[in-house]
Amino acid sequence: MKILVLFAVFMSMLIDAPVAMAEERQPAQVMLFGVFHFSNPGLDVVKTDQIDITTDENQEYLEALSDKLSTYNPTVVLLEFGPEREPEMQERFRNYINGNYPLSSNEVDQLGFRIAARSAADTVHGFDEANVHWQAQPLFEYLESNDAKTNAQLSALIEELTLDDQKAHASLSLQALLIRSNDAGRDALNRAIYLLTNHVGDGDNFVGADATASWWHRNFRMYSLVQRHAQPGERVLVIGGQGHTAILRQLLADDRDRESIDVRPYLN
Repeated sequence: MKILVLFAVFMSMLIDAPVAMAEERQPAQVMLFGVFHFSNPGLDVVKTDQIDITTDENQEYLEALSDKLSTYNPTVVLLEFGPEREPEMQERFRNYINGNYPLSSNEVDQLGFRIAARSAADTVHGFDEANVHWQAQPLFEYLESNDAKTNAQLSALIEELTLDDQKAHASLSLQALLIRSNDAGRDALNRAIYLLTNHVGDGDNFVGADATASWWHRNFRMYSLVQRHAQPGERVLVIGGQGHTAILRQLLADDRDRESIDVRPYLN
């Protein structure tokens, strides 16, 4: 009788083991939400006057959008600020929860705080990287002195994108602008800007390739912070500028340990 009981327990362990192992291997889900910077600091190459997100109509939309995105029920909300600022930002978030912090106009507050407050996340975390930046100044100096053709192409492209963004912000709704910020074609265009100048100085000082690498370097570091939080079983929402998410989407697509969740159905 004792042998039969032990055999039954052993078989039960064998049956349960694959289930436990499957649960342990369940990849993290990661949703990348690309945005334009709601309170634009003017640091991007393409500079535009932007839609006012503080109007009653746009605030109603952001409330509704936050409700919809909260149905994804993220367990981790990652926002575009440096991890060193987490104590400060987490205190702000707690004050917001308690009704003691009026939201500022940036997307960290307007989207990040609202969604985190409605979801399984108990706080917010940062994934920005401030120690590595796009090292473009040597490239611009070299172009001006040595490559008039590429310099003219780059200037024309920046002007085209600036006019296109100005037109979009003057004519589109906030919803349409956010859908636009997560469009695969615009992601590809964003990356193409860097490839336009990647060849500059080839075989000599590689000033173009080094500038491009510096931007990818920053985004690789940012993605490492996403990976830190996107552990098995977690549902992660990452909100960041479209210049970053255009690259992070490619990294996430190749990450065998994490599953990409499309944000676009939540925006429509």
